[in-house]
Amino acid sequence: MTDQSSGANNPFAYETLTEYFESQGLLSNAAEIHGILTGMIAGGASIEGQDWLLLLSDLVNEGQSFNPQLRERCTELAHSICASLRDPDLGFHLLLPSDNESLYERLTGLINWVQSYLVGFGINQTNLAGLSEDLREAIEDMVEIAKLDFEIEDEEEAERAYFEIVEYLRVSAMLCFGELGQASGGACKTNKTLH
Repeated sequence: MTDQSSGANNPFAYETLTEYFESQGLLSNAAEIHGILTGMIAGGASIEGQDWLLLLSDLVNEGQSFNPQLRERCTELAHSICASLRDPDLGFHLLLPSDNESLYERLTGLINWVQSYLVGFGINQTNLAGLSEDLREAIEDMVEIAKLDFEIEDEEEAERAYFEIVEYLRVSAMLCFGELGQASGGACKTNKTLH
């Protein structure tokens, strides 16, 4: 899958999904929901059955269950995340505001994504002691990134830092999935769709 953050015809484009989630009355934007789902999947959560959807609705819909259309859209998004995390060409991308948006908007989206990723990850993985040193360090870095309070003084430098952080998070999510998500018994299926 190509970059998920752009493309008007892409059902998983940031703007398209954020508008859709708003129309469904959700308080979370696309970056937050994508972050939670990525954290859950990379951390080894199963997206078989309905349990993960109930968990997601608790987190983003004040415990109200999703209507069938919203359930299907979230299921499609979860399967898209699985497919991109499994992509041998490293096709996974964070779902963030497009590069046309202001740096402030993109940084806000980035912080939302990483905070949500940590929530999703923490659902299944509360003990970091069993993780590899690389993954433990990546999660600790994510915690620090999630706390960032950014002030943009040098636009060019901030822009460069933004892209470096996005790439670091992208690689860290794939590392996490490689270590935990794939080892969770194949719960992340890419050829199954709920109807």
